[in-house]
Amino acid sequence: MSLIGYARVSTSDQDLALQLDALAAAGAGRVFEDHGVSGARADRPGLGEALAFLRDGDTLVVWKLDRLGRSMTHLLQVVADLERRGVGFRSLTESIDTTTPAGRLVFHVFSALGQFERDLIRERTQAGLAAAAARGRKGGRPLAATPDKVRRAQHLIAQGLNVREAAARVRVGKSALYAALKAESATDPADNHCPQNPAK
Repeated sequence: MSLIGYARVSTSDQDLALQLDALAAAGAGRVFEDHGVSGARADRPGLGEALAFLRDGDTLVVWKLDRLGRSMTHLLQVVADLERRGVGFRSLTESIDTTTPAGRLVFHVFSALGQFERDLIRERTQAGLAAAAARGRKGGRPLAATPDKVRRAQHLIAQGLNVREAAARVRVGKSALYAALKAESATDPADNHCPQNPAK
């Protein structure tokens, strides 16, 4: 059984000394480091090496929770993966230790809260889509500029509408419609329905 430390600083001019001292005092026999690596980045070589080095019965130790996870969801995923491998986790600042019953309870609560937050976000998204549909709007990407829609848009533009107005009428994105009109104009020089200003 070994205590394996992981330390990270976000910028190259920050110092790891505080974290290294705390990890050494906690008994970490080996410490993996990442220098100048933001916590939001997925590619953290030091963390990858630490996770690969850990064996059943080891414990990963960090100074603070935010040194490990990019987000609460990511943190919970990493700790859950460690637990499946028989590896413990300790955060010194928050006094969390998943090798103890109290520490495992804390992380189970964190996990439940994370799932609760994800469920709330999903419910709000579905409710928003349902409300928009009830008002006649649909979510998702604008429909493609099909040949039929392009012809209808050309007719509307010939009647005096601009590209934005015509795109809204035929339910396609303005940029997609303008690109389709431009492409058609390039293949048929006689077609003068393609406006010169896409912003109109």
